[in-house]
Amino acid sequence: MSKRVFIFLLFMMSISLVGIIFIQSYFIIQNYENNNTQFTSNVNYVLNQSSSMAERVEFRRYVRKFRDLINSQSEVDTASIRNLYIVNEDPINRETIVYKNGVIEENILIPQNRGYYDDFFNMITDKDNITITRLSNEREEKIYSSQKLDNNSLSPEEYLMKVGRISKSKEILFETAYNDLAKRNSIDERIGDLDEFENILISNFKKMNIDLDFEYAIFNKDSITNIKSLNFENPNSLYKSVIFKDENNLSDYTLRVAFPDKTPFLLSSVISLIITSVIFTSIIIIAYITTILLLLRQRQISRIKTDFINNMTHEFKTPIATINLALSAIKNPKTIIDKKKVKKYLKMIYDENNRMHDQVENVLMISHLEKNELNIEKSRHDLNDIINLAISHLSLIVESKNGKISFDNQAESTQIVGNETHLINVFVNILDNAAKYNNNRPQILIKTKNINDKVIVDIEDNGIGMTKSVQSKIFDKFYRKQTGDVHDVKGHGLGLAYVKKIIDFHNGNINVESALGKGSVFSIQLGLFK
Repeated sequence: MSKRVFIFLLFMMSISLVGIIFIQSYFIIQNYENNNTQFTSNVNYVLNQSSSMAERVEFRRYVRKFRDLINSQSEVDTASIRNLYIVNEDPINRETIVYKNGVIEENILIPQNRGYYDDFFNMITDKDNITITRLSNEREEKIYSSQKLDNNSLSPEEYLMKVGRISKSKEILFETAYNDLAKRNSIDERIGDLDEFENILISNFKKMNIDLDFEYAIFNKDSITNIKSLNFENPNSLYKSVIFKDENNLSDYTLRVAFPDKTPFLLSSVISLIITSVIFTSIIIIAYITTILLLLRQRQISRIKTDFINNMTHEFKTPIATINLALSAIKNPKTIIDKKKVKKYLKMIYDENNRMHDQVENVLMISHLEKNELNIEKSRHDLNDIINLAISHLSLIVESKNGKISFDNQAESTQIVGNETHLINVFVNILDNAAKYNNNRPQILIKTKNINDKVIVDIEDNGIGMTKSVQSKIFDKFYRKQTGDVHDVKGHGLGLAYVKKIIDFHNGNINVESALGKGSVFSIQLGLFK
């Protein structure tokens, strides 16, 4: 994959992810705002209903007082009767139906010392007495023949014109007087029972599915009254409704309600949507990050494989060239008769062939290890013997660089269960790297010690060392520490990957401590034979 294609894919995936998150966030916010709008509408409706109910409760309470007051009086000062007649003629039966509604107005004098309000409804007061107008009605239905009414010379129509009709304004006399005079009372008197008022609010809120704690208060203009809940505060955002309106729908009083837990309540309706959105968005983000990492890893692997192929080609070129030269020399008639030279060239061919064979085996071994197909037989061995065999394989190479390998055995117990061949290869690989990545005379020290039921092998060198970033990668397959030119150091990045796999198969552990320019220390931990 080219760099441009990779950047383009990365850009498009990022834009898509941001777009998805934006759309989901917008949808959730809109849903929340819609719920808030609906909540506000429901609350306002409840407040208007509760205000109306409170007004009706007050009206009924005064009606009961008025009724009890009227019923308590026996003496009527003055009385007048006004009748309303409705006439309907039946031409078939030659009958006239007359409906009479008689309204009686009675004025009652009540001594002022009875303890009632001196301005109760439409009372007319003087210094000593209160006059109350009582309205009542009497209804009657009569059927007459179409001749004359009441044996007089008047027809029903003529009789109604003579009697007259009651004024329509009398129908709202009581209510008008109530509205005018009730507003003179304090808000405490108008509300009456505070528990009853709270129950009205609670009941109406539940009818609108608002089962939520709330605080309320009644304000007189901008001043709070005594009608309020215990924990009411005066927040900036309140729901309010006018209460105890007059005939012009005006009032100085407003009912205000606050909901301390409104936000969690509104969020509860979209919480499932939020959780679902978060889950799926998280999955998308994880998939996105994973994809990016895989793409980056793929690019890295592609680069590493290219480097590996180049190095493998380089590694094979040298022995092949050596073998070709040796064969050419042997074919020379002068050389073929020289047995020493022939043996020398044959040994070179043999060594270079084994070298190529070992490289191929390492590649195949890693492949088997990755697939867990490598059959490793384990048996009891002395770790010191394995280490000495590994030293013998590398001693000539180290000595050729004027170096030295030292072995300091401090472990009292070195019996382990493992595969001798693979463990020898482990130490050979580490020692080979210690000699290979060294600009000085290689000085390698191997130390063993026992900790509990483990044997620890530390391999210390004076090589070029490595940074922290390199330390975290050296056990990765195909990874090679670069020192300038690709081919400046022999190898193809399989040795330490193979070492890590073998140690893992032995249920052991390997780690490295290093500093650039100060060498490295590889520490191997294996379990002892029990």
